Amino acid sequence: MSAAKSKTRKDGPKGGDRPTIKLRLAKSGICTPKDQKATIRGLGFRRLGDEVVREDTPAVRGMIRKVRHLLDVTTG
Repeated sequence: MSAAKSKTRKDGPKGGDRPTIKLRLAKSGICTPKDQKATIRGLGFRRLGDEVVREDTPAVRGMIRKVRHLLDVTTG
């Protein structure tokens, strides 16, 4: 029974079929408010120049919009 559940989860709407967004932290978050620092960490950045790839979801788009002045964004 559990094997069937895990198989249906992989085939669900959150599969791997969404496009991705490549992000690079271009500017430092040192003098930014705490909520923006938390957003940078939430996106997965640790230091200046880091690159991460995230799924193109509305939640990730909202996080990108909040700190767009610190990022370089590439789709695909």
